[in-house]
Amino acid sequence: MAFCLAATSWGPGLSWSSEAPVFIELVGQHIRERIKDNKNPAALICRGEPLSGFRLLPLFYEERRFFPVWLDAAGLRPITQALIRTIEQADQEGLQPSDYHLDPIAAMLADMESGALMTTAGRAALWSDLDVLLTDAFLLLSAHLSGGRVNPESLHKDWVLSEKTIDILKVLHTAVTEAQIDQVIERLSPGHAGYANLRTALRQLRGVVEKGGWPRIPDGPTLQPGDRDARVLTLRDRLKIGGDLEGEALSEAAPEHFDAPLEAAVKRFQSRHGLEPDGLVGRATLVELNIPARERARQIELNLERWRWLPHDLGKRYIEVNTADFSLSAVEDHQIVMRMRVVVGRPARRTPVFSARMAYMVINPYWTVPFTIAVEDILPKLVEDVSYLEQQSLKVYYGWDDSAPAIDPRHIDWRAYGRNHFPFRLVQAPGAHNSLGQMKFMFPNRFSVYLHDTPNRALFGKVQRDFSSGCIRVEDAPSLAAFLLKADPDWSVERLQTVLKTSRQHVIRIKDPVPVHLLYMTAWVDADGEVQFRKDIYKRDRALDVGLKRKPQTLTYSLEAALPQVVR
Repeated sequence: MAFCLAATSWGPGLSWSSEAPVFIELVGQHIRERIKDNKNPAALICRGEPLSGFRLLPLFYEERRFFPVWLDAAGLRPITQALIRTIEQADQEGLQPSDYHLDPIAAMLADMESGALMTTAGRAALWSDLDVLLTDAFLLLSAHLSGGRVNPESLHKDWVLSEKTIDILKVLHTAVTEAQIDQVIERLSPGHAGYANLRTALRQLRGVVEKGGWPRIPDGPTLQPGDRDARVLTLRDRLKIGGDLEGEALSEAAPEHFDAPLEAAVKRFQSRHGLEPDGLVGRATLVELNIPARERARQIELNLERWRWLPHDLGKRYIEVNTADFSLSAVEDHQIVMRMRVVVGRPARRTPVFSARMAYMVINPYWTVPFTIAVEDILPKLVEDVSYLEQQSLKVYYGWDDSAPAIDPRHIDWRAYGRNHFPFRLVQAPGAHNSLGQMKFMFPNRFSVYLHDTPNRALFGKVQRDFSSGCIRVEDAPSLAAFLLKADPDWSVERLQTVLKTSRQHVIRIKDPVPVHLLYMTAWVDADGEVQFRKDIYKRDRALDVGLKRKPQTLTYSLEAALPQVVR
């Protein structure tokens, strides 16, 4: 939908050169009557559309003495066209233009352009409604681009929205007075390259959808290199449309032959989808191949929303953990300087999503067993064999105070305890059996989640690594420590190794705390420009999809913090 707006669209019977000021005054009166002192959101319905910014609109228009924003003595202002174009293009951000009053705005513009007979008062009412809807659309779109369409905390109890401060009324004032709608809107969107790249990927994938998507590969036995099968023809088309098989990479023998170029394309596809890149089209690979292009496009839209939840400034140096990818990246000056595999929480004990600052690290840590692990994982083993404690270098204390006495576990009837009554604290000493390995990395948070080393190295060899109880096990703790202590002249690699060998607990404060961002991205564009997709291991995509389809909520405004928020 696109509009061509006349610059002087006053309607028949008005000479804008002489009567426009009077008409604008009349429009302002209508605006005042509609929004002033009206605190009831149910009453603020304009052309059938709820006004989400019903608390913000009076604040803004009162500063303007209720004069209209989007028209002046010459008619519709040029910024009106810019705003409507921006609303039309909201789908490029993975948003729905209809959320921003596009249909009633189109209808009102059509009425104005048609020259339909109406009284001056009727025209003024129409203009006032258009002005208010355009202002509300700007406020709502600005809030969604800068902070997200929905609040993740309303969808997930283990997701914390990053704190942002943006004076949305000041943004609106700048846009309408400096006539910089396009520039202002662009600045509101996440400035991260990852967001821009994913937006480009969405546009490209929608092009595939418009052409009919890609074919579905029929079920059957595993396809492997050397096979000749009619299904290979479909596989070849699927990978070619998806960009994994280059156009010139055709079989020298026959298109139904599973040749070396096709094997390479399958491996590329598998790598992009978090699968074992073995070149075999088995059940797991077939499932991913047969996910429709439209669903993949929606997956990108969901992850664009997740980018909008992130802090606008991730930091000059920071650590990023993508739970859905089981990976950690250390970033410096916008470049990934280190990557490693991690083990994250299993679905029953999901790793949360939030941002914090790495404050300190502990060398040769003691491990105080969390209550849930103690009663659900360790207690059943103690009922069977109390010597498990000694085998794992675990001591038992009665109570959680530092002065709580150690007790002999052989004198306890472990069958008498459970989740409703477990007064014991289990502590594991530093050493080879310690579940935290030789290091833990602390960024204080309400979930008591941290990064740590692990003696169990075998799990890093698995493709899907969701085995922990919520904390994150890192593959290469020494390299992570070196990144964190890089700017600290007091800590060399040699000194760190010396402390490690003592087997005594030691705390190292990080002089310049490093931001840590725990993310959950199931689609992104990597450093090589490849679009990556991952399984929704925590079923968070489904909840977000439902949330994005709900009607926008009400915008409120905190004068103290100058921060727009969404009432959830």
